[in-house]
Amino acid sequence: MENLSTFHILFLVFITSGVAVSTTEFTLQNNCPYTVWPGTLTGNGGNILGDGGYQLNPGASVQLRAPPGWTGRFWARTGCNFDSSGNGNCVTGDCGGVLKCAGAGGVPPVTLAEFTVGEKDYYDVSLVDGYNVKMGIKPQGGFGDCDYAGCVSDLNMVCPNELRVMDPQNNVAACKSACAAFNKEEYCCTGAHSTPQTCSPTTYSMTFKKACPDAYSYAYDDETSTFTCAGANYLITFCATGS
Repeated sequence: MENLSTFHILFLVFITSGVAVSTTEFTLQNNCPYTVWPGTLTGNGGNILGDGGYQLNPGASVQLRAPPGWTGRFWARTGCNFDSSGNGNCVTGDCGGVLKCAGAGGVPPVTLAEFTVGEKDYYDVSLVDGYNVKMGIKPQGGFGDCDYAGCVSDLNMVCPNELRVMDPQNNVAACKSACAAFNKEEYCCTGAHSTPQTCSPTTYSMTFKKACPDAYSYAYDDETSTFTCAGANYLITFCATGS
């Protein structure tokens, strides 16, 4: 699920009417009691925000600006160790062993914040690639529905044993998706299960959905998981606690 072509909403077609659209500001806030290393990935050959990745200490925030029409995703890397040249690795969300991801996505399992910005913005928090940290998206300003999107429950606490990813201290660091764990069509919504009619929620995705009802739990979980707003900036919080 790493490739941006798998985004379930980010390439929705929208028609511009010639009205000028300003840049969109994303504020990434680290509410975790530990350092995270956000990664950014652009989906349409556009601007790579924040050089693709950087360090964000507890309590710190950073602002990134995206041009009209930008599509992409943000995620938190955890347990990282980089040298002075920006080479190293992360326990979760690694993007090729470098600080600046530069076009590489985060290795699942990882919680994702996904956006398409334009006259109307589309955004979601996705667990389709699994879960590593709590995350929330809060529109700031704007008009329309502009609802809070997020996963503010600690899925690592309820992660089934067969989906768990352990850190070097033998703590649960992340929770795989069933697709990543078993690579079966019925979990990945591929092959004979590649349509909304043939790919239904599973016991695993329903566990995710129960814990985080506003987040994408599997590929066709659109109805309760896709959010829209117009003219807003966005606060993305790692270790979010709610709206």
